[in-house]
Amino acid sequence: MDLSYTPEEEEFRAHLREWLGKVLPTLPPKPSPDDWPGRRAYDLGWQRMLYDAGYADVHWEGTPSVRLIFLEETERAGAPYVGANFVGLLHAGPTIAAEGTPEQRARWLPPVLRGEEVWCQGFSEPDAGSDLAALRTRARRDGDDYVVSGSKIWTSHAEVADWCELLVRTDPDAPRHRGISWLALPMDAPGVTVRPLRTLAGSAEFAEVFLDDVRVPVANRVGDENDGWRVTMVTLSFERGTAFVGEVVACRRVLGELAVTARRNGRWDDPALRRRLGRLNAEFRALWRLTQWNVSEAEASGGVPGVGGSVFKLRYSHARQELYDAAAEVLGADSLDLERPWVLDRLSSLSYTIAAGTSQIQRNIVGERILGLPKGR
Repeated sequence: MDLSYTPEEEEFRAHLREWLGKVLPTLPPKPSPDDWPGRRAYDLGWQRMLYDAGYADVHWEGTPSVRLIFLEETERAGAPYVGANFVGLLHAGPTIAAEGTPEQRARWLPPVLRGEEVWCQGFSEPDAGSDLAALRTRARRDGDDYVVSGSKIWTSHAEVADWCELLVRTDPDAPRHRGISWLALPMDAPGVTVRPLRTLAGSAEFAEVFLDDVRVPVANRVGDENDGWRVTMVTLSFERGTAFVGEVVACRRVLGELAVTARRNGRWDDPALRRRLGRLNAEFRALWRLTQWNVSEAEASGGVPGVGGSVFKLRYSHARQELYDAAAEVLGADSLDLERPWVLDRLSSLSYTIAAGTSQIQRNIVGERILGLPKGR
């Protein structure tokens, strides 16, 4: 398989790199991590700059290789991450682009690209744990609306979102995976209550969302009624397949910074630490190659990442945790200082083996869909 880039793709890289070099010095200071309205405005302002420069649609209209180059170059240049709108740009947007009607694409995609609307993800539920198919949020059909009742948890950026990609059970009598539908929920609809959750790192980018007889138009359903599980697999393939690409580049950068810091503070003299950093370097190089392979597979299958994303997600989650454990070893006692670099990243890394599907779920997917092993009982 050819993992190299075409001359046209390298030309795209060169133009993007030149543009980033010009605009990044002009950006205003980033808001405080706890100022989510400010962060929303900052992130959407950056998205508008991308839109005006013609780079806003690479996540949906560009080939997977172009997406890879875009994420690689923006991370290397230290450009703002998608931030508050990562669900809209990396999850909901690509799903609507792949599965939505022309009317749905025309309604929801341009505002995301222009930096006008933010999405959140309403998948997980308090009583379902890692079993997404066990969701209980109900959607009862009433004329041209669904009447939705239930609750969601770990809903990213719900407090500043305009829309939510929402999974609901539309047929309680159907088999678990066949009675689910994928809806676009307006967050300002009557009956929607958002309660932010504070994380171990002290931030509040997650929330509980309570739905009390919320009316959602049937026209807001993406895909057929009761076909939401298949649509959700499209969403999760993007979430696990390409959404973490920029973070792999970031981890490789952090690894280099750790080596520099270790040389300065004397910890480089520890051969065990040097071996650990060397192994992590090999790990992230391999993950980058796996990412390129997954992207090549996606190009061959119409642009939607396949189950190889689960292999990547599984290993990347653990490699990230190992990286920041190594950072704590390099920092020593300073690893308890929340003001030091990498300390908050270490706390947030603990969530990666749970977010976007737990490692146990990823192992099941790899075992059943790639290795052909029988389903567990």
